[in-house]
Amino acid sequence: MGTIKDQVNKDIQAQRSKGLVKSSKIDQAFAKYDLNVDEQQVKAAVKDIIANKVPANDTVDVKKFLLGSVELTSLHTTDTEESILNMVEKVNKFDATYPDLPHVATIVTYPIFTHLVRNTLEVDGVEIAVVSGNFPSSQTFMEVKVAETALAIKDGATNVDIVLPVGKFLSEDYEGVADDINELKQTCGDVPMKVILETCDLGSLSNVKKAAILSMYSGADYVKTSTGKEKAGATPEGVYVMAQAVKEYYNETGIKIGIKPAGGINTVMDAVTYYTVVKEVCGEEWLTNELFRLGTSRLTNLLLSEVLGKETKWY
Repeated sequence: MGTIKDQVNKDIQAQRSKGLVKSSKIDQAFAKYDLNVDEQQVKAAVKDIIANKVPANDTVDVKKFLLGSVELTSLHTTDTEESILNMVEKVNKFDATYPDLPHVATIVTYPIFTHLVRNTLEVDGVEIAVVSGNFPSSQTFMEVKVAETALAIKDGATNVDIVLPVGKFLSEDYEGVADDINELKQTCGDVPMKVILETCDLGSLSNVKKAAILSMYSGADYVKTSTGKEKAGATPEGVYVMAQAVKEYYNETGIKIGIKPAGGINTVMDAVTYYTVVKEVCGEEWLTNELFRLGTSRLTNLLLSEVLGKETKWY
C-alpha cells in the first residue's frame, strides 16, 4: 500500500486508492480539519434547520425523491430465500404498478443472498448491496472480511457496506482502522463502498467527524451512520457533522462522498429532516440518489402513502 501524497490536490484519485497507512500521514490529514466539534453549537444549528428549513421541504416532490433514495433492506436472522425473493418481486412489480414514481435505489441483503437478488431482479437502476466484513461488529480476521467481500462481488454485488472497526478506533489505532478500510476498498475496486461509522458507539461528535475523515481518506465512497443493530441509529446531529466532514473533504480534495443516514428512521419527517440537513450543509449538489441514500425499510410504505395521498402497504 502507498501513502497520502504531500500535496492533496495532486493525483487525488490515486491518493484515495492507496489510502492512509502511516500514522504521520494520518496526523497530516487530520491537521487539515477542525476535529474539535462544539456539540452545543451543532445542536443549535440543527434546531434552527428543523424550525426554519424543514417545513419548506415537506412536499410531495421531496418525498418522491426520498422514495427513490431508499435502500430497501432485509437483514434478519430469520431471512430465507423465500422472503428475499418476495422483496425482490415487489421491487420488480413496482414499476408497472406505479410508472410515474421512482423505484427504490437499492436492495440490501446479507452476502449469501447476492446471487438470488442478481438472478431475479428485473429493474434497471436498482443497486444490489450487501453488508460485508463481518457485519455488524467488524470483529473478525481480515482474511475473512476480504473473502466475504470478494465472494459477494463475484456473485453480483454492485454496492458494499462495511463497518468501521470501532474497537480499533476507540483505542486510537487509526493506522489499523485505515488499513482495514483500505484493504476492503482494494477488494471492492470500482464497486462503491460505504463505511458505517456506528455513530452511537463513538462517544462524541468530534469522534464522528474524525471517523468520517479517516474513512474518506482510506477509500470510503459513502459514509453511513449506523448498522441498525446497536443501541441507537442516525441522529440529526450526527448527520450534520458527517455532512460537514463530507463538504470539507470535498473542498480539500474535489471528491464528492455520499451520505447514508440509517437506523431508527421511523417517520417521513425524520427522512425530510435528514434531507434538509444534507441540503443545508453540503448543498443541492448532494441531492441525488447517487450521493444521498436512506437506510430504511419501514419508511418505504410511509413515503409511498404520503405521495399517493392514501395508506398504501406495498413493501
